[in-house]
This record gives sequence, structure tokens and C-alpha cells, in this order.
Amino acid sequence: MSIKQYEFIISGIPVKVVRKDIKNLHLGVYPPDGRVRIAVPLWLDDEAIRLAIVSRLGWIRRRQAGFWEQIRESKREMVTGESHYVEGRRLRLVVVEEERQYPIVRFKNNKTIEMRIPPGTRRDAREMTMERWYRRRLRKQISSLLQKWEDRIGVKVNEVRIKKMKTLWGSCNADARRIWLNIELAKKPLGCQEYILVHEMVHLLERHHTDRFAKLMDQFLPNWKMLRRELNRAPLSHAEWRY
Repeated sequence: MSIKQYEFIISGIPVKVVRKDIKNLHLGVYPPDGRVRIAVPLWLDDEAIRLAIVSRLGWIRRRQAGFWEQIRESKREMVTGESHYVEGRRLRLVVVEEERQYPIVRFKNNKTIEMRIPPGTRRDAREMTMERWYRRRLRKQISSLLQKWEDRIGVKVNEVRIKKMKTLWGSCNADARRIWLNIELAKKPLGCQEYILVHEMVHLLERHHTDRFAKLMDQFLPNWKMLRRELNRAPLSHAEWRY
């Protein structure tokens, strides 16, 4: 696919323009700072693109303002009393120091996460312990969903991997039939986790965000737009974005 990228400045707002072989214009505003991107068909001239952006300036500014006002988690210190999100629930962390060889994390009750650690465990080690726990929970949820959606969509996923990602909730390597998911999804509601998995699996049928991609999403997961809005409303960490 032929792709050309450049930037406009319109009313003081930088707009990244991406020209590619698509039928319709797609305008998006993305966190954390409200960056603006517009994907346009190859045949559309610059003046038409400028007019399209100008006609949507009010919407762009409202979206940017919404991002700036979005509730964000500050950097976690991994101490008792902090709030941590797990599958869309806000839970209180309790840290217990005790003589033990390895740290563990577990649910204490429906309002509390308990972390048991050796005395003197540093913050970065506590964070890694929490991250491993998040990873295990997310992998368990995704594993239970994968076969269901392989059957429904009619595709085979060779591998699902989980990692920290700076700008995406998920990504798909269609050639390798491999899906990557952002570990931060472990904090999000289960429906949002399912939406991202389905989104990436549909990319095995349609690589780009075309009209066909949207129609396939409508077919397989009719409430996907509602789930996307829910994901975007969920509290964001200090370095998160939207999809």
C-alpha cells in the first residue's frame, strides 16, 4: 500500500496527514496530549483536507479537552493504601512484609489486593511483582476467550504475547498470525479486554482500518463501539492513551 505522511498546522493545531489507498477520510484525536491524525484517500487534494479539518475544529477541541480532563493515575509507589485497578475494579493495596523467599500478590477480598513481600523489598521489585501478577491474570482471561473467537471469526492465532506498549492497546502481525496485547489491559474491564482481542483477530481478515474492517467488527462484535468508549473512559495511567 502506498502511504505518504506530512503535517498541517490549522488554527494552531498540528495535524498529521496520512495519505493511503482507502475510500473514506478518517479523523482521530489521541491521548495523552490530544494529537490529531487524519487518514485520507490518495485522490483527495490538500485544500479539501484542510476544509475537512476546519469543519471539525470544534469536535477536535472538545476531544482534546476531554483527554486533558481525564482522570489519571499517578505513578504507583507500591505501598499500603494505594488504589490499583484490576479488570475495571478499583481496589486497595495492602503490603505485608514477612519472612519469605518470594513475593506474592493475591486478592484478599473483593475490595483489597494483598502483596506479601520479604522485608526491605524495593519499590521496583514490588512493581515487578505486581506486573507479573497482572500478566498472569490477563493471560488467563485471554486464553479462555481465544478459542471462542477463533471459532466465531474463523481464524487461527498462532500466538498471543503480552508486553508493555507505549502507543497501542494491541497489535497484530498478520503474516505470523501473532497478536501482541498491552499488559495495561489487565487493569481494564473484561469486556474491553475482549474487544481488543477481537479487534486484533479481525486484522487477520482485514489488515487495515477500512470500511470492510468496521463491517466485520459490526458482524462479530456488534457492541464494539460501546466497549471502545468504555475503554476510553476508564482511568488512565500516567502514560496511557486511547485506541
